[in-house]
Amino acid sequence: MSRKLLFLAALCLFAATAASAQSVDEIIARYVTARGGLDKIRSIKTERITGTIAFAPDIQGPFYLERKRPLRLHMEITLNGLTMIRVYDGKSSGWVYNPFDPHVQKPTVEPMTAAEISNIYDEADFDGPFVDYKEKGNKIEFAGKEDVLGKPTYKLKLTNKTGDVSYFYFDVSGGSLLKWEGTRKVNQKEIPWETFFHDFRDINGLKYPFLIESDSPGTEQTQRIIAEKIEVNIPVEDARFDQAPTPPAPPAPAPAAKPN
Repeated sequence: MSRKLLFLAALCLFAATAASAQSVDEIIARYVTARGGLDKIRSIKTERITGTIAFAPDIQGPFYLERKRPLRLHMEITLNGLTMIRVYDGKSSGWVYNPFDPHVQKPTVEPMTAAEISNIYDEADFDGPFVDYKEKGNKIEFAGKEDVLGKPTYKLKLTNKTGDVSYFYFDVSGGSLLKWEGTRKVNQKEIPWETFFHDFRDINGLKYPFLIESDSPGTEQTQRIIAEKIEVNIPVEDARFDQAPTPPAPPAPAPAAKPN
């Protein structure tokens, strides 16, 4: 190949790379606008979501999630009278009370492992992985177009600073996030997982999905989250995040049936 052709090939490669990078930033900018804008996203200091989570028709119960800047998180899920609690102080410490662990006969509050703390960052991050994504160590690439829920979407590949890869699908016409695709750990195994976002509503000028449906393709693993109430910029005490939770009292036994 001549030097001129090499130069033209390099020029085309540079142009394609620049166009791809520009497209990524344009897609993210449209998503941020669809949510309500960068200023509005950053104005949220606290958040509380209450609703119902279901893993099967007969396995469901209430949950609530509280978050507070910077990166503080408190979550509780109750199923069949048992409550799991996860708390993160936003810095370096977290705690878990998990009565559903089949390997533990008497559950106690345990400190989060380093791996759990590393993985909880995305849950606690108010702004999501796209706002200031470069500063967060995220690498984002354009991955083409696909139809999701009957709508054309832009597909972005995100590689975070620990090397985990996931894919996000944004509505071409409106910019909203319609689908997430990646893996999650179930019974100590990484399995493929996909999540769909529905029923967007306006809360204090920001769009939130009130229905989130997830599943593992090819398996019976499912999850359905229905938000019943979302509150923002409400008073939440730091103590909710800065100390280990107190385990809830076990459910009272059912009263014995009286003899006839």
